[in-house]
Parts: sequence; C-alpha cells; structure tokens
Amino acid sequence: MIASPYADDLARIPVREHRALVAGSDTAWWEYGDRDAPAIVMVHGFRGDHHGLEPIVAKLPGYRVIVPDLPGFGASSTFAGAEHDIDGYAAWLTAFVAASGATGAAARAAGGYTLLGHSFGSIIVSAAVAGGLEPDRLVLVNPIGAPALDGPRAIMTRLAIGYYRAAAALPERLGFALLRNRAIVRVMSVTMAKTEEPALRRFIHDQHDRYFSAFSDRDAVLAAFRASVSHDVREYAPAIQVPVLLVVAEKDDITPLAAQHRLAPLFADGTIAVIDGVGHLIHYETPAEAAAHIRVFIEGERA
Repeated sequence: MIASPYADDLARIPVREHRALVAGSDTAWWEYGDRDAPAIVMVHGFRGDHHGLEPIVAKLPGYRVIVPDLPGFGASSTFAGAEHDIDGYAAWLTAFVAASGATGAAARAAGGYTLLGHSFGSIIVSAAVAGGLEPDRLVLVNPIGAPALDGPRAIMTRLAIGYYRAAAALPERLGFALLRNRAIVRVMSVTMAKTEEPALRRFIHDQHDRYFSAFSDRDAVLAAFRASVSHDVREYAPAIQVPVLLVVAEKDDITPLAAQHRLAPLFADGTIAVIDGVGHLIHYETPAEAAAHIRVFIEGERA
C-alpha cells in the first residue's frame, strides 16, 4: 500500500460509514465533516469507488461531503431489478440523495446542497438533474462532454471496447480474470496519469490496483461500460437550469478541452474552470485546485 499524499488532510476530517437499501441496491456511503455543514454529494467514475474522490474531500474541510459507492462497485451491491444503465443509476441517485439526508432541514439551513460528478459520474448526475433532481448547484469534474470515440485517444477507446466485449464473450471465470487483469489495469492507469512526480504516480497506480477491480458482478460492469460510452453530458445539458461548474483538464484524453468549451454554453448557467497540465485524473493529481474552484463556486466572494 502506497501512502496517500492527502492522508494528513483527510485525517483531520471526521468520517462516518453508512449502509442503506436504495432503489434495490444495498448501498454503502461515507459521510465526511460535520452534519450541520453545507452538503456536497459526490458521484465517482466508472470502475472506481468512493476512495477516488477522497483527495478532493481532503481539500474541502468545512463541508459535509457524502460519497456513495455506485451500485455494482466498491462495497455497494448491484441493483436487484433495475438495469445498470444511465436511467437506472439516475433513478438510484435521486433516491440516494433523499436517503442520505442531503435535502433535510440541516442542509437547507446551510444553503442547500451541491451535487458533483466525476467522469462517468458526470453523466449520471446530469441525467438525474435533467430528470428532475434539484440540487442547488452542480459540479462536473472531468465531464464526459463528447462521444468517447471522438476523443484524442479514440484508438484506446476502441481497444477498451474490444477488451470489454472479450470479457463478455468469455466464460464467466475467464471474463472476470480478464476484467481484473493487473497488467491491463496498469496500462489504463499509465495512460491517464500526466504527473511527472514519481511518488504521486506510484500512489495513482496503487489506487487503481486496489480499487479499479472492486466489483462482484461481471454483467453489471459490462452494462455500466456500455452506458459510459453510449452517452455524454451534452444529451442532458439543455434541460439543466441550476448553476453548473465544469472543472476540466488541459490534457484530458477522454474529452478534449475544445469539446469542453463547446459543452459549457449548452447549460443555462454554465461556468468553466480549466486546470493546466493535468488529464482525466484531476481528483488524484490536482485535488487542491479542484477544491478551490468548487469552494469559490459555492461560496462566491466569501471563499
């Protein structure tokens, strides 16, 4: 295990672990900070779990941050009856926000709640808000703002599609082994990491080694992958009326910067913040910069 460079900051923030049956999933979620602080609900990306967003949590003291594991990933069970597609995840998120207390009296007294999604999570939160979920603000970190096959690493995306198709075609045990192959996970990690700091790169690779294969159902993973490459935030942006902050990366291999600039005007009230020198791993490489943009977005001049 590689020590997190954000461990000291995170250790200063109280954390409580919860479980609840939400929309047919035995959902695990973590609550950081004081219960009466302004609330932020965060949704992680594909194949990750709540650990991936902890570096941003570590840089947001003074907030009540709620981070679930998506159904089918981490410590959360798969859906009992729903599909692991965007509609299924959006319906689950709407139910989860209510179950977590993010819309309760304490949250309203603290100024409402902010909803945040990273990568695949950006599609889920956008779909939920377009479908009627009403956060006070929406933050999209590394949003999927264009079709995956149009990105600067389109060849890598096609290879990934072939990889997941092979995992689906193989017998279950062999398919699981392919999905969890450490060498393939490392290639993904190396491709996405942009930092030149050796210690930070080791931490990122260790995080992916430990949590990128934390799932128990092959079919759910394959369904979620199909959802992740079949949709993007553009579909939902025109229906979103709440203020939106896009925290985007200069070197994102999934959605190029030019596409993010085309995405922002599709929202009724969209603001874009660009972080230089980083790719699709803002949450690991530049969480302090992301947290600073989020704080200003929520607090305005008070930040």
